[in-house]
Amino acid sequence: MPTRDRPARRVRHRWAAPVGCLALAVGSVFVAGYVAIDQLLPRAIPQGCSVQGGEQRLSYGSDQLENAATISAIGMKRGLPARAVTIALATAMQESKLRNLDYGDRDSLGLFQQRPSQGWGNPKQLQDPVYSTNEFYRHLVKVDNYADKPLTQVAQKVQRSGFPDAYAKHEENAITLTQGLTGARPGAVTCRLDPPTRTSSVHDVAADLTEQFGIKPQAADGRIVAVVSNEKLAWATGAWAVAHAQRTGATSVSVGDQRWQRSRDKSAASWSRFDTTAGPTEVTIAFTGPR
Repeated sequence: MPTRDRPARRVRHRWAAPVGCLALAVGSVFVAGYVAIDQLLPRAIPQGCSVQGGEQRLSYGSDQLENAATISAIGMKRGLPARAVTIALATAMQESKLRNLDYGDRDSLGLFQQRPSQGWGNPKQLQDPVYSTNEFYRHLVKVDNYADKPLTQVAQKVQRSGFPDAYAKHEENAITLTQGLTGARPGAVTCRLDPPTRTSSVHDVAADLTEQFGIKPQAADGRIVAVVSNEKLAWATGAWAVAHAQRTGATSVSVGDQRWQRSRDKSAASWSRFDTTAGPTEVTIAFTGPR
């Protein structure tokens, strides 16, 4: 006779639940311990720059903020209002994300994606941020009542873009950048940077300040000192120096009794007061390290 299948014996795993609880407990202790240790370990803060605008903080790569500072400085040198700087910054944010591009649509190049074939200049000129910015402003001031018109309308008049409404979305951030870079909001511009691998000649950096701002600083003994006409210009110069620090190798920048020092930690995210005899319109850029 065929045998009937016997039901399988139920095996009770007496320790299954306790082992699971133990594993969970150990895991919890491990996670808690990891979190505690992680909070004690120094965090790797990436290099980069920021501009504080009220409760808003904008983050940029050092090359982006360097270009933005150049755009702002040249606008100030030309005696243009803050609105002109805002329009220029918003345009460059849309066209190149504030990067000096060596490519673009058709023959477009540079910060503003200007085209040699449209009479903006030759390719080498358009890859020079100083030249291309001056060209943008030269065309901007030809737009009647540009300071009173919608930003995107004015930018389109200058650029003749295929996307005429695209500039408007950058206006708010461009205003924050303008305030920080023109000195209207003192101490708004900061960068967290590694120690420099090389530093520029102080005379070359002084020449850049003269070309872009029109000021004539003194350069000697590894530092640049400029005494300017007013505090707003002093803070604009200080913001420029911080924004250009990755390129130049500057290790500290002071405006009056406030100082930014190059670092990767949180101290580089703000300016701090220090003892000095410098007046509020004196700017000092210091350089140390390999040359």
